[in-house]
Amino acid sequence: MATVNFLFRSTKENAPLNLRLLFRHNDKDHVLGTKTNFEVSKTHWHNYHVPDKITKKIKGSKNLEISNRQQEVNTELNKIENHILKAFDEADINEVTKDWLKLQVDLFYNPPKKNAEIPTNLIDYIDFYIEYRKHEIKPTSTKKYNVIKSKLDRMQTERKRPILIQDINDNFKNEFVAYQKSKGYAQNTIQRELVFVKTFCKHARFLGLETDPQLDSLRVDKAKAEKIYLTFDELEAIEKQGFEHDYLDNARDWLIISCYTGQRVSDFLRFTKDMVRIENGKSLLEFRQTKTNKLMTLPIHKKVMQILKKRNGNFPRSISDQKYNDYIKEVCKITGLNDTPSLTELIQGSKLVETENGYRKVSAKYEKFDLVTSHIGRRSLASNFYGTIPTTYLIYITGHSTEVSFLNYIGKSNKDLAMEISNYFN
Repeated sequence: MATVNFLFRSTKENAPLNLRLLFRHNDKDHVLGTKTNFEVSKTHWHNYHVPDKITKKIKGSKNLEISNRQQEVNTELNKIENHILKAFDEADINEVTKDWLKLQVDLFYNPPKKNAEIPTNLIDYIDFYIEYRKHEIKPTSTKKYNVIKSKLDRMQTERKRPILIQDINDNFKNEFVAYQKSKGYAQNTIQRELVFVKTFCKHARFLGLETDPQLDSLRVDKAKAEKIYLTFDELEAIEKQGFEHDYLDNARDWLIISCYTGQRVSDFLRFTKDMVRIENGKSLLEFRQTKTNKLMTLPIHKKVMQILKKRNGNFPRSISDQKYNDYIKEVCKITGLNDTPSLTELIQGSKLVETENGYRKVSAKYEKFDLVTSHIGRRSLASNFYGTIPTTYLIYITGHSTEVSFLNYIGKSNKDLAMEISNYFN
């Protein structure tokens, strides 16, 4: 038997309620949670315990308007609860996961039109998926999905038969990998896009379409990616380097800022002095991340403070992502040609080059400055401060979900960890 309850878990005055599904399976208690779209006021919501059950209740009031709102809230929550419990009763309990619960809430608000057919062709389904989840997915995700759709469309034209959702199996995976490689795409691009294909098919399965039993086990291994970052010595040389042109001085300052804040280019190029505040004598930077919508508060490193002091409390002049990428390569090249040869020496890496199939990432030996991109600041902070700042704090800054993903991000192997642990045994 399953139970549904609702919780107000926000610090805001008005916020959507959280839904929790509680059930027991194989002598083990399970609790799954997700957000609803139903927003209530904190002042009229209260959670309290009764024996063996968490219940919902609106604080009482004789005010007619509030009383009507109470009735409206309870009616809406009963509808959601009944929908979830009915779906639970009809589901295979082994498929009841957090993603399943999220989908059921989504289905409550966006039920499939009874007379509308769900596409069985994978390419058509991608359009259906984008429209179905248009209120949840970000524009950047939509762009990625459309890129995959275009590739699959070209593949479908060459194979001269449709790519059906029910046919996404191991044979398709092999065909998909062979096609992508023939067009010069990198291993990690192929791996990432197969994951998206599986996501589309799993969503279709939740909506009742037939999928192949092999779908869940399909996988392509990732290729080992080179971990390129700027060392403290290289950063110091870049910091001291003089530049003839102001646009390079401006880009250099942004590069230093990125390497001591560890944020994505979509965030740090938006930094302004209005995001800086002083608390207990500490300078803090507060902003909301573009990708995750997470509110971040970071201490400002002394290197960043030096740049702000140099610019009368202002961050450098705002520039586009593309110009930033171009300029920082030039910054590192000039620095390397002077007294920091490590920035101009040949190292293994990947970069976009023009091939017969268009621009593709090609792995080869390049000069290090040519491998510097807007992402290098985030990796530089993680790599340089690992072992100096507790990993928990670094994960907070970089936003990785687990320590395992963080260690993989900076390229720490089991051997590296063993050698570091051995220092504590002496």
